[in-house]
Amino acid sequence: MTQTATGPYDERTVRPRKSGEPGAGRTRWAVTLLVLTALLLVSATAGLAIGSVQVPPGEVWGIVTHALGADQREPDWSRARETIVLDVRAPRVLLGAVTGAGLAVIGTALQALVRNPLAEPYLLGVSSGASLGAVVVIVFGVTLFGPLSLSAAAFVGALGALLLVYAGARTGGRITSSRLVLSGVAIAAVLTAVLDLLLLTTGRGNEARAVLAWTLGGLGGVDWGTLWLPSTALLLGVGVLMVQARNLNLLLAGEESATTMGLDVARFRARLFVLLSLVTGVLVAAAGPIGFVGLMMPHIVRLFVGGDHRRVLPTAALGGAVFLIWADIAARTVAAPMEIPVGVLTALCGGPFFLWLMRRDARRGTDRGAA
Repeated sequence: MTQTATGPYDERTVRPRKSGEPGAGRTRWAVTLLVLTALLLVSATAGLAIGSVQVPPGEVWGIVTHALGADQREPDWSRARETIVLDVRAPRVLLGAVTGAGLAVIGTALQALVRNPLAEPYLLGVSSGASLGAVVVIVFGVTLFGPLSLSAAAFVGALGALLLVYAGARTGGRITSSRLVLSGVAIAAVLTAVLDLLLLTTGRGNEARAVLAWTLGGLGGVDWGTLWLPSTALLLGVGVLMVQARNLNLLLAGEESATTMGLDVARFRARLFVLLSLVTGVLVAAAGPIGFVGLMMPHIVRLFVGGDHRRVLPTAALGGAVFLIWADIAARTVAAPMEIPVGVLTALCGGPFFLWLMRRDARRGTDRGAA
């Protein structure tokens, strides 16, 4: 048993299964994936059907299959409903799935990299850094990289914030849970203050109000032409993290154990910090800063599939996609016709979860360990 910053980890939870061991864990993982995949299909259907104009689920599938060319029958629905489903709701649902999946896998990887169960982009100030970078581009009209300027600036801001938090929390080569969280809160507060100052001093009032609404997180206003970048970032991030899943497992046993197993921990962390900042920046540029998805999903899925990242990463991605789609449905319908920013709803869910997690880890004495 190894004591870490995330509590006592049993290396058996991350060690590859021996061929002679029973496959109960593998079966549970397969069942969990099947259930989440089914839930994702149901959630996507609900996201396309529910709104100010209700569209029956059967009609939703008819519109989608007809658009894909799988159904050649003459449409028996109105052109207006087809436009609502395909051009208004479908991009929004897809962005919700991509953003939820991306934030979940980023949170999973961050918790392993810094060996802290409270790590996630929003709490560590990474989302705040990405937001500041994006707002700088919007306010000052920077177009150095053309249509990619917003995502590029968000990436730089996310990476800078993550490095600042990590450097601020590391003292004497050690990081404790409390220092990491406090450092993240402090950096996020400073970056948010700078962002607010930019919004207050800009002479474009309408634009400032739009940016302020964006900083609360939301999936509205997306179209098919802007989806390719976050989708590509998600595929890149999940692909690289799945390849590096074994190394993420090694980090759970501690830096010394990982080094003994041949892992260059410093270089590995540096590379993944860049990757996670890139994916976070792209997602924040597309949907705004949406918090706590990356905190909740990894912990929830570990209850079902264990601690092996080869199982946790894809499961968390599916869980995050399902969760954010339903959060967006609630954001559109709870106070209709007014739309609540989806980031507000995820914070209402994630805040109590964060407090419960802190109390649980305090009881376990997690601050005795260090990363």
